[in-house]
Amino acid sequence: METRRLGRSDIRVSPIGLGCMQFSGGGMASLAIRRIGQDTVDQIVATALAAGVTWFDTAEMYGRGRSERALAAALRAAGREPGDVVVATKWLPTGRFAGNIPRSIEHRLRALDPYPIDLYQIHEPFSSLSSMPAQLRAMATVLRAGRIRAVGVSNFDGRRLRAAHRVLRDEGIALASNQVQINLVHRAIENNGVLDAARDLDIGLIAYSPLAGGLLTGRYHGAPDEVAAMRPGRRYTGRGTFSAAGLARTQPLITELRAIAEEYDATPGQVALSWLVRYYGDTVVAIPGASKPRHAAEAAGAMRIRLAGDELARLDQLSRAATRS
Repeated sequence: METRRLGRSDIRVSPIGLGCMQFSGGGMASLAIRRIGQDTVDQIVATALAAGVTWFDTAEMYGRGRSERALAAALRAAGREPGDVVVATKWLPTGRFAGNIPRSIEHRLRALDPYPIDLYQIHEPFSSLSSMPAQLRAMATVLRAGRIRAVGVSNFDGRRLRAAHRVLRDEGIALASNQVQINLVHRAIENNGVLDAARDLDIGLIAYSPLAGGLLTGRYHGAPDEVAAMRPGRRYTGRGTFSAAGLARTQPLITELRAIAEEYDATPGQVALSWLVRYYGDTVVAIPGASKPRHAAEAAGAMRIRLAGDELARLDQLSRAATRS
């Protein structure tokens, strides 16, 4: 089975993991996703594991630990032992001092019990109470204490990413990853310095929202009822892609995804995921979410697709046209 090293860490993951925000159980996340029960979570995780997924990404912010607890319960139900899979979670800096990181790590470990935290990420680059260097040095303290294996960040632009790398380098630690939005209609990493920094410094990029909120599955093109039924938060975060103009602009890309999918006996979403984890080489891995077991199976199935060079190029060209304002 193909695996990739996450930056310069000793963590190896499948090119496709599973994002676990859907396991949050309501709260603010309910504005964008529908609540699912533990039985469904168990089925989703079991399906992902059976299909070759080796890692899971969650966060304290997802339901104040509910996602972490649901993931741990599902892994226990699947009979997985600690160390069998890679678990990534995140610390939210909003309204907190950096000193909270070493104090609160035990809460995260209890939520995920008995599974260790492989990758611990700073969820966002903004905090009014502590500097980013202070947060990173606190993360280094937690790592040296053996509570985590690697440090990552999330939503950092190129400048912040290079700065974070320097702080951890001075602590004798390699920054493993940066989790950012990347997909065929959102390629800001190519213009904001993130991709260049990641390649220069050997930092892995974890792509969240790799299907652009479902847009790249083709489900919403020519289906106004589906668009109308979307959660308001999901439609809002789509940045206009689900408007009539946005759907018209991305239609040629969806048409090509469908055509290529027919050649591979696949779905448009699988082709979109395959493009994402092949076009950027080993730098990018992806964490699609799943609210049903079949979503997890479909996402994992993208790992079997190896797009040809001309197919990667065609989708690249259509993607650039689709993202042009």
